[in-house]
Amino acid sequence: MSAVFKEEGAPVRLERTGAVARLTLNRPEQYNALSEAVLEALQGSLTEIADDASLRVVVLAGAGKAFCAGHDLREMRANPSGDYYTELFARCTRVMMTVQRMPQPVIARVHGVATAAGCQLVAMCDLAVASTEARFAVSGVNLGLFCSTPSVALSRNLSRKQAFELLVTGDFIDAQAARDKGLVNRVVEPGELDAEIDRLAASICAKPAVAISMGKQLFYRQLEMGIEAAYQLAGQTMACNMVDPATVEGVQAFLDGRRPNW
Repeated sequence: MSAVFKEEGAPVRLERTGAVARLTLNRPEQYNALSEAVLEALQGSLTEIADDASLRVVVLAGAGKAFCAGHDLREMRANPSGDYYTELFARCTRVMMTVQRMPQPVIARVHGVATAAGCQLVAMCDLAVASTEARFAVSGVNLGLFCSTPSVALSRNLSRKQAFELLVTGDFIDAQAARDKGLVNRVVEPGELDAEIDRLAASICAKPAVAISMGKQLFYRQLEMGIEAAYQLAGQTMACNMVDPATVEGVQAFLDGRRPNW
């Protein structure tokens, strides 16, 4: 059963179908550019979802012809102040970090273009499924602006040389190249995009929530550590995971040759 609980004209639409929340950037005429209003709405919706234990997966999409064209350059030019830009990019960073820190996996549903901060948003999502018609770029350099904040996310998804090439050329890549470089997980025909995301979300929802949330937190924390500290944290996480009732049932079910009763 699907329910809409953010109104149709909101900067970000929020819908719920079972345990899956769908967030849709809702500025189709502006290619879903990340205006102040969109960032505020996105931050609020992500925080709301993070606090709802009944929601297991988030799908992040864009209305209209594009996923997201990055920051709203007209809004930015209307406020030519270093202080304004500092606060704007800090606000955007909070949104990006919320995507990573929330317990639910976030899947980017990418169609059309994902450029600059839009490409950054794809990179910050835990998973990404793209249409064959999707195209990606960090093209700020073409305007004289190196995409510094997107570089943080890109350099954690792609190899250094692949990420740097995109950042210094501003060139577009297609969906298959994005998959080859590690920016997206799967590429499907446009008509199969939602079905593929549904399959991925269903696979995640079939697992115990505690394993997914603990695993997501561990995954990102250990990436920023040295290997010895990473193994120590991973061992502590697995020990906590092993004594959780859902894991106890899962292991016993495996030993008994039956399906777990979750």
